[in-house]
Amino acid sequence: MLVSASIMNINILELKEKLNELIEGGITMFHLDIMDGNYVPNLSYSVKTIAEIKEVYPQIVFDVHLMVNNPLEYIEPLSEANVEYFSFHSDSTRFVRRTIDKARSRGLKPGIVINPSQQIDSVESYANYVDMVTVMTVEPGFAGQSFLEGGIERLRELTTIRKRLGCNFVINVDGGADYAICDKCYHMGIDIVVGTIHNIFKQPEGLKNACIKFNNIYNK
Repeated sequence: MLVSASIMNINILELKEKLNELIEGGITMFHLDIMDGNYVPNLSYSVKTIAEIKEVYPQIVFDVHLMVNNPLEYIEPLSEANVEYFSFHSDSTRFVRRTIDKARSRGLKPGIVINPSQQIDSVESYANYVDMVTVMTVEPGFAGQSFLEGGIERLRELTTIRKRLGCNFVINVDGGADYAICDKCYHMGIDIVVGTIHNIFKQPEGLKNACIKFNNIYNK
């Protein structure tokens, strides 16, 4: 099980230093949020900033999580930025399948994000067309929240759906996953957990060593 380090947890003034620490700790995937201030009441990194980070760290897999009202508009610039995963909320557009197909046609790996208010089985309509399904286990838009009650049951339901349909998408858990939650995710076959203050950031052993610790336990 991989940890995908959420860059939203880094002070912008320490960005390069902390990104280097993540890599020294064995991190191979970054989780980068784009927010438009409309779909969620917050703002985060721009496409330009993400492209600049990717230029410096081309070896790292980028999962870009779009919390925006029109994800179609972001496909071309993110494709040009050479990011890997393009994850958007299925309730953010009327054109879910069109967004998936266009993202793939531009060399991106499309992913669907499921909000806490949505039914897990809503993913079934798109399960055969996406490379990743992200389950929000906090409300989208802000870092540092606690894992929502019922999240484990929702993740278990998604693993059952994946097996029943014979799909190959990876399952990503976004939000509040401390080590107790990570243990449960690992044993049910979850593929990726977003790295937050609950598992790698602001840990007593420091960022690099926290990443090493996580990988030693879950990514053998």
